Amino acid sequence: MTDALDTRVLVIDDHPLFRKGVADLLDMEPALTLVGEAADGATGLRLARELTPDLILLDLNMKGMDGIETLRRLRGDDALEARIVMLTVSDLEADVVAALRTGADGYLLKDTEPEDMLALLQDAMHGRLVISPQLTELIARALRESPADQPLHPDQAGLTPREREILNLIARGFSNKLIARELDVAVGTVKVHVKHLLKKLGLKTRVEAAVWAVNAADRDR
Repeated sequence: MTDALDTRVLVIDDHPLFRKGVADLLDMEPALTLVGEAADGATGLRLARELTPDLILLDLNMKGMDGIETLRRLRGDDALEARIVMLTVSDLEADVVAALRTGADGYLLKDTEPEDMLALLQDAMHGRLVISPQLTELIARALRESPADQPLHPDQAGLTPREREILNLIARGFSNKLIARELDVAVGTVKVHVKHLLKKLGLKTRVEAAVWAVNAADRDR
């Protein structure tokens, strides 16, 4: 994982005034350096490959290629290891869930206070999943309903002790790299465990796994 003290940031947003605002915000934090700006998804993809940033701030609603499609293509490029955080005005449940299921490492609203925004971006670079506080209940509600055939507890899912350990760390917002560091194993090993536990739980993404774990813990109380 990149040292959070030297984080290179790429902004993809079709509003020039907002990009200027982000640039001013990043200037407030020496640990975050703006290395590129893009006004559309296609340019953003090109700059991401050229600049290999550590963190990408991505708007949702853009002309041409929208944020979800841009995110999907960024995630499809194995050469890119950047953390990707959606930065948008939309608080619609469908948009939030779509972004997280497509692989976003966070979803922040543009009206977040500057100091809070900087703190959340630092958390993102430390491997945490970052969500604007007012959206957390929305996400839990959207993902709470379990299919009839989905296990309700780790025992029913047949998770191994290691898979349970990793699931708990996912629920705490840890990235694969941070989990690997915590457990002193290879990142590739973590990826295999995550793949297996998602299959056992009947889930598609680590965000869903995190919500499932929290709900399972609530049911045990």
